[in-house]
Amino acid sequence: MSHVLVPLPRRAAALGPVLPLVAVVALLALPPTGDGAGPADVMSALAVGYCVIRLLRERRRPLSRRAAVVLGLPVVGLALAAMGAGSAAAGIGGMCRYLQVFVLVPAVVLVLLRGRADFRVLAWSFVGLALWQGAVGVHQYVTGTGASYQGETVRAVGTFGAQDVMGMATAVSLGLVCAAGLALGHAPRWQRAVAAGCALLLVLPLALSFSRGAWIATALTCSVQLALAGLRRALKVGAAVVASAVVLMGGFGVGTAMLSERIDSITQVADAPDQSVTDRYTLWAAATGMWREEPLTGVGLKNFPEYRDGHATLALSSGSDIEGAGETFHRQALLSPHNMYLLVLSEQGLVGVLTLAGSWLALLVCAARALLRVRRGPGLDCGLIACGLLLWQLTDYAYGDIGGPSTVLTGVALGLTAWWGLARVERPDPACPDEVPGRVEEALAR
Repeated sequence: MSHVLVPLPRRAAALGPVLPLVAVVALLALPPTGDGAGPADVMSALAVGYCVIRLLRERRRPLSRRAAVVLGLPVVGLALAAMGAGSAAAGIGGMCRYLQVFVLVPAVVLVLLRGRADFRVLAWSFVGLALWQGAVGVHQYVTGTGASYQGETVRAVGTFGAQDVMGMATAVSLGLVCAAGLALGHAPRWQRAVAAGCALLLVLPLALSFSRGAWIATALTCSVQLALAGLRRALKVGAAVVASAVVLMGGFGVGTAMLSERIDSITQVADAPDQSVTDRYTLWAAATGMWREEPLTGVGLKNFPEYRDGHATLALSSGSDIEGAGETFHRQALLSPHNMYLLVLSEQGLVGVLTLAGSWLALLVCAARALLRVRRGPGLDCGLIACGLLLWQLTDYAYGDIGGPSTVLTGVALGLTAWWGLARVERPDPACPDEVPGRVEEALAR
């Protein structure tokens, strides 16, 4: 018989290389431990070590030349910016963080994933994290135990807390993008149905995060995914989304005055901006001013707070209010421009922007080309997820930047995009289901 049950130990062995990456995602479900590296960051370092040991044992080159160039490109700008940091500790710390998120973790994902089965396991871990964080966030909204928003502790922040109000929004958004890609692929019908149900469930906690940037990035990304999947599917899914929105906004009363006001504020960023938008405009202008002073290499890593007051106008407030979700009321200083592109431009200059953004653009082009090659065949879900994750990140970076425990999730997401667009396929791997059909892929399907 062709369908033979695979023993559980063999299934576990088949998942072995991807498990450290799944652990990185899973540990983000834990509450933050305070300042310093969190459990997920520590696990990402262990995954890097595991990857190095595995490569030494197998005696193989870790990356192709193209992958090494694309992923290593940001190192140039980082090295120059680190030399201009205010202190050696700040320069080394900033460079390590950037290398972790944009170079090392993506490279580890690229090396450890062996095929589409591993890719899907990691994508489902994103969905699982999003469901958990979303459930915690909805509970916070219902019970009034979330972060403070307009004087009420109703903002859904998950386990990330009020210090990282964007953490839950990021996790839920990336999980929703993964679920949408899985639902639009060619997996068995029940798997696509489960993925579609997860995507619809995640709409609620995303709305309750009150994150305008995450809303815009998710709406744009899912629209692109639908368009690439075909017109018929786009119409079906669009109708389901509209129906669920009507139920949530009307039937369950999710469309509160605060949520409606938050949605309306997206179109009022020029005419009548609130204080958060005013602060953001002021910080953007300050970042641009720093860049004009040092256009080539910027003011140095971690130097934005030091130069901020010298370039910001009096419209900038003293900080944002932090309260709720376990935090007592205090003011949090605005230490970044809340725009990744302007943060890099101000601290790393043109060299940093061209190398870092150039790496992202190259990844997007490679992933999109790979997606177009399999648009009607197997692997469509992986392609939609890979392109969607990077597109979401590039869009969200217009409204936010790196920081907080959820940042390591960005590195894993970039790794999925890198694997899809840059993985070498010229040397078949007996353990890879894409090169030797019917082995690990069939084992994992049972």
